[in-house]
Amino acid sequence: MKSLQLADYIVFFIYFIGISAYGYHIYHKKRSAAASSKDFFLAEGALTWWAIGASLIASNISAEHFIGMSGSGFALGLAISTYEWMAAATLILVAVFFIPLYLKNKIYTMPQFLAMRYNDKVSTIMAVFWLLVYVFVNLTSIIYLGALAISSISGLSFETCIVGLTLFSAVVTLGGMKVIGYTDVIQVVVLIIGGLITTYLALTLLSREFGYGGDVFSALSVLRKEAPSHFHMIFAPSHKYYKDLPGISVIVGGMLVNNLAYWGCNQYIVQRALGADLHTARKGILFAAFLKLLIPVIAVLPGITMYVLHQKGLFQAEMMDATGVVKPDHAYPTLMNLLPAGLKGVAFAALTAAIVASLAGKANSISTIFCLDIYQKYFDKEASERKLIRVGRGAVIVSMVIAAIITPSLRSLDQAYQFIQEYVGFFSPGVLAIFLLGLFWKRTTANAALAGALLTIPVSTLLKFLPVWTNGAFPDFPFLDRMSITFIVITLLMVIMSLSKRSAVTEVIKVDRALYRVSPGFVLSSVIILGILTALYTVFW
Repeated sequence: MKSLQLADYIVFFIYFIGISAYGYHIYHKKRSAAASSKDFFLAEGALTWWAIGASLIASNISAEHFIGMSGSGFALGLAISTYEWMAAATLILVAVFFIPLYLKNKIYTMPQFLAMRYNDKVSTIMAVFWLLVYVFVNLTSIIYLGALAISSISGLSFETCIVGLTLFSAVVTLGGMKVIGYTDVIQVVVLIIGGLITTYLALTLLSREFGYGGDVFSALSVLRKEAPSHFHMIFAPSHKYYKDLPGISVIVGGMLVNNLAYWGCNQYIVQRALGADLHTARKGILFAAFLKLLIPVIAVLPGITMYVLHQKGLFQAEMMDATGVVKPDHAYPTLMNLLPAGLKGVAFAALTAAIVASLAGKANSISTIFCLDIYQKYFDKEASERKLIRVGRGAVIVSMVIAAIITPSLRSLDQAYQFIQEYVGFFSPGVLAIFLLGLFWKRTTANAALAGALLTIPVSTLLKFLPVWTNGAFPDFPFLDRMSITFIVITLLMVIMSLSKRSAVTEVIKVDRALYRVSPGFVLSSVIILGILTALYTVFW
């Protein structure tokens, strides 16, 4: 039933009022006597490790996971989980090697690091790139998938859902990072509980259809038996979806480039930890890594379950669009419509929590970069702290409005999750090359970084469209392999340019190797995470 019952509205409004009241409480309880832009953008020193970890996940998990990843689970199977499971391993690398250098050098934004390490030209170009990607890819895709899902289960129009999500997210964002960070804890609890409920329903429905009377453990066996092709993490070149997930590249190739750029060089992710001390930041990042291991259970399994049910002849109409084409992204909304009154409200709240938390996190980072790296640097160098906060709130509103206006143009997408990964991947290889060389190789020059910033999108574009322009004479590489090739090309170019210029090596970024040391507890937690990943890839290779 594509509508909410009274019980669903009651549950949802309890969530809505609860999150709003808690955010208001946090805003007033932790508000500084003197308004500070650093405090507004970073919540400096105010977030605990569990708030940092929860906020990392809340900013990361959104409709693109519930809807997009579930849709990819329907089409590709468990292999799409590699984005989550390899992210857990990547977060360990970020906690050990990236965060210490950012905190040691008092980095507040990613463009600030580039200005400090290279120059203002590199910083500004990358700041503009980030703003464009965040607004035109990230915000729009999240609003689109969120509005698609909510309209599918509530009966509200697509346009009404766009407006509602935009307004709710903007209000949360205007409270600053403290409000976002602490409300994200509730958002994560809600989205995990709601996600587990939907997964449980899907498995129960499957077990009943196959005569096991609602036994979810039997349902897991049914999934392996009925859809064996959906339980391989590594695809062979002959696989139908090899171009989406090309073999071993999902571990050490383009996936590593993608994850390191996302988790280590991404403002709206790294920002959660930049206001904390090193010990707290590392604990928060590890907490997020553990949570990432759980995401496929609530985002991918429902999609695989819907695939098996669809193959059995169920939900044929629900999985098709108006032209009769099967749309994988309809899998999760279809499942949510099967939930009984009350539980559907919980799942609805979970989906809304994921969308709003992610939108708020991205909008806050857009605001941070615009204010600290564009507005203050080029428009008003003497701007007061209060004025920066005011401009930051204005940037939130403008970016949300732009994204909401563009969102309807995405309605032709099939697997939105893959769309997001591919087009963000045009930008990621150059970002990672610039950051890795800037952090760990002193001889890297500003001109080399500038070349890397300007060439990453053209190189990625050439690799994507040359097969079309040459009628197949040029190899049509999977997009993850294109990311690997682009990263190697940009890195080699930067190294050659840096070596060709004889200049004095200056110690711009302070490096203290003692900061790379980690506690025994960190080591133990990392070993547990890597052990779980090894077991998962061994079983589902």
